[in-house]
Amino acid sequence: MTDETTPETTEEQPVEAAAPEAPETPAPAPKVPEVRVSSKERRISKQNAAGTATRPARTPEERHAERQAERTAKAVARRRRRGQERVKFVAAREALGADAPTGTPPAEREPGNPKVRQGVVTSSKADKTITVRVDTARRHRRYEKIVRSSMTLHAHDHTNDANEGDTVKVIECRPLSRTKRWRLVENLERAK
Repeated sequence: MTDETTPETTEEQPVEAAAPEAPETPAPAPKVPEVRVSSKERRISKQNAAGTATRPARTPEERHAERQAERTAKAVARRRRRGQERVKFVAAREALGADAPTGTPPAEREPGNPKVRQGVVTSSKADKTITVRVDTARRHRRYEKIVRSSMTLHAHDHTNDANEGDTVKVIECRPLSRTKRWRLVENLERAK
């Protein structure tokens, strides 16, 4: 079937002169899926690109010596800082005119000298035994807040001399029973 409106041509159309072909553009490369790299891998590849040399292999003795030197240096710095803090604390305390904290002083004793504590008798019901509450107050090293605490001691009172509410002085001694390791020295103040 031929279309009536278009005449049939038997003649061939003149072939146009072949134009110089344009250089073929390469076909676009197929998209390669992007590889996700973690931040650690990126950092390592950056370091490798920068030419950062890794440490040479060391023997365990060398690593130990290096750790010891580092610990010694840190200990010296810590000691220096604590000394400075102590000086600052004492200066601030003197500026405020603060008195010595109340309560039992810390145990400053030589080896062989027993500890001595002062406290209040909370119970004298048992025979030849008193229960003494020793209150302590100390300043927190970092927060500098006064921290109050108390401990309970069982002391030997051979004469049943102390009563509840008395302020007494007790001294450390050999174990006298399962809980008694202290002995009454003197009754400082009688309860009213």
